[in-house]
Amino acid sequence: MASSLPRAIARACRYARKDPLSAFGVVLLSCLILLGIAGPWLPIGDPNLIQVGPRLSRPTVILPFGTDDLGRSLLPRVVQAIHVTFVLAAAAVTVTACVGSAIGMVAVYAGGLVDLLVVRLADILFSFPALLLAILITAILGPGSLPAMAAIAFVTLPLFIRVIRSVALRATTRGYIVAAEVSGASAGRILFVHLLPNVAGAIAVQLTYAISVGMLVESALSFLGLGVQPPQASLGSLLREGVVYVRVAPWMVFPAALVLTGAILSVNLVGDALRDALEPLVGRALR
Repeated sequence: MASSLPRAIARACRYARKDPLSAFGVVLLSCLILLGIAGPWLPIGDPNLIQVGPRLSRPTVILPFGTDDLGRSLLPRVVQAIHVTFVLAAAAVTVTACVGSAIGMVAVYAGGLVDLLVVRLADILFSFPALLLAILITAILGPGSLPAMAAIAFVTLPLFIRVIRSVALRATTRGYIVAAEVSGASAGRILFVHLLPNVAGAIAVQLTYAISVGMLVESALSFLGLGVQPPQASLGSLLREGVVYVRVAPWMVFPAALVLTGAILSVNLVGDALRDALEPLVGRALR
């Protein structure tokens, strides 16, 4: 049987200690998450306070990231943006992981017409370009944080369904599933006691990659004005505000761009470490 999720995470941590890139990803992601969580209690100022300094002021010792077009300090706004982008992406993807994994396992166990319908619906969603589908959803629901989370959910849902269904198909061919059915175990027990532990590793790996997709979708929607609304800041909205003044105040763009790049890079490195820890032979073959 495949390892449970806690053992998979423990193996990933041991693997990260041996691989400098994976260790760097774990450290960077941990720092960003801690910064986003502790941001409201750090003595860095109010992210929405206007006229902290001159408009479009250059970075100084007092204002390390400078100010924006309203004189707000960019440092607390970047910290707030880290929190908002991570929370929106992680919350939406976590809910989607639960729903998509359940749908994928039920489709495999039920088989027949149910499996066919699930596969075709996932293919329909997957056929839409991610950003186009996200824009369509926010156009229907309107701009805001909740519509952005719904867009992330619809974009990442087919990814979970297809991956978990594929893993569950292999797991159902093993003897212990047949033995559980013969012994009279209920469908719920087979799905959540016997099948779920064997797909938990794939869920964890897909979850990390989906979070990076979610951050990209949220940032793109906020950049277009369809995601997080002012005065709240996200990494995408900071990029939208900064690109207007990129020629005269490039410091408005660089912090958010670097943080977004580092966040996506760290999440993918952690996902690689988790994948290689779960399937070391596959990981070595891909190098």
